[in-house]
Amino acid sequence: MSGLVMPEADAATLARRAEIVADMRIIVPGEGVVDTVNEMRAFETDGLTAYRQLPLVVVLPETTAQVARILKYCDERNIRVVPRGSGTSLSGGALPLEDAVLLVMSRFNRVLDIDYANRAVTAQPGVTNLAITHAVEQDGFYYAPDPSSQIACSIGGNVAENAGGVHCLKYGLTANNVLGVEMVLMSGEVVRLGGSHLDAEGYDLLGLMTGSEGLLGVVTEITVRILKKPEAARAMLVGFSSSEAAGQCVADIIGAGIVPGGMEMMDGPAIRAAEDFVQAGYPLDVEALLIVELDGPGPEIDHLIGAVEAIAAKNGAVTSRISTSEEERLSFWAGRKAAFPAVGRISPDYYCMDGTIPRKALPTVLAGMRALSQKYGLGVANVFHAGDGNLHPLILYDANNPGELEKAEEFGADILRLCVKVGGVLTGEHGVGVEKRDLMGEMFSKIDLDQQMRVKCAFDPQHLLNPGKVFPQLRRCAELGRMHIHRGEIPFPDIPRF
Repeated sequence: MSGLVMPEADAATLARRAEIVADMRIIVPGEGVVDTVNEMRAFETDGLTAYRQLPLVVVLPETTAQVARILKYCDERNIRVVPRGSGTSLSGGALPLEDAVLLVMSRFNRVLDIDYANRAVTAQPGVTNLAITHAVEQDGFYYAPDPSSQIACSIGGNVAENAGGVHCLKYGLTANNVLGVEMVLMSGEVVRLGGSHLDAEGYDLLGLMTGSEGLLGVVTEITVRILKKPEAARAMLVGFSSSEAAGQCVADIIGAGIVPGGMEMMDGPAIRAAEDFVQAGYPLDVEALLIVELDGPGPEIDHLIGAVEAIAAKNGAVTSRISTSEEERLSFWAGRKAAFPAVGRISPDYYCMDGTIPRKALPTVLAGMRALSQKYGLGVANVFHAGDGNLHPLILYDANNPGELEKAEEFGADILRLCVKVGGVLTGEHGVGVEKRDLMGEMFSKIDLDQQMRVKCAFDPQHLLNPGKVFPQLRRCAELGRMHIHRGEIPFPDIPRF
């Protein structure tokens, strides 16, 4: 683990492991408790595979009542809990702790209700993102947020990280598509937020939960809105001789008031890797490729395609191709969806970053990334949601070479610092987790972080839910904003800090 500092394991909890495992088997009978080392290996990491840690025990509940009993049990005994969905987090959001119960929600895997009249679906958190679309597509509906991992990622994990996808530019992130949730607090109390309609009355606690990364509660039921499939959709492939020109084209398209269904960008290394992987028909003689999808009524699409072609030509586009069938449109997207695994063909390892910038800053940031690539001596392939400025640089390295992982991490940290410098933010849809935890001070002041911590304390005063994530340091709620050091002596030295 490359310099990652996590909360020190509680010796009292470790000493009681056998007792805790036995009690978990009472709460979740059958095969819902995993406690052997070999079986727990499957859960020791998430999508950020550079960091690994075996949990205290793995528990797979099936009912809300079981989740409530587990959390209440742990709350009363000061035992940490790490919630986990499908384990596809790219920021280490589900990284286990040595002294924590790993609460895996994969058995919550049923679609509970489909309400076409109100355009809503209620599902359990272990249902995959794509399964929601599959459940309604025969009736002409779909679920809009579509992260690249949608075949595997769970809707519960989407809520935890506020996941996006290629169509989030026009149809919004998870936060814009969640109507209500049922969740369990650390105390074991079951609460409902929102409902089956937009803009529920009262405080927007639903907005607070979306993107909370498992720090506030455990979601056990989710209601999302579904959309009617557009009348038509066509995609364009537009190639450029430089990433800066493609970036400027993106800014000009949005500046013209055009909001595509999706607008993605890939640079030269990513284009060639994806084409070699899926044979999507991408041009190989360009250094940047835009995929622009326009949806809606046919005449509107025809008009917008003409407008986009004109903007692309003004920015020096060297190639342009428009899909002529649904199969061809899907093939355009197939390469983009497979870009991450495709890059694995050109590098032994890669480190996927996630930051968001103002669209106008795309040329500046892309040039900055090239300079950083030369500084660190590591390649970088760029695949990102260009329309909303959400970057996903893939830093190429070889973990077998001593020091390269550390260089990749520093390279990534500098990219995120650059994002903040130009007016952007540390993350777009991957969350903070452990990956960006220690960079939070680059973006937020102490006052900002204290205010965020106060929200955490309101829901989880003992800091038992997903500790070591998001916040750059651990403090007890009693210390917040009023810790006093007298003659160099820290009060309550028995309280663990890191």
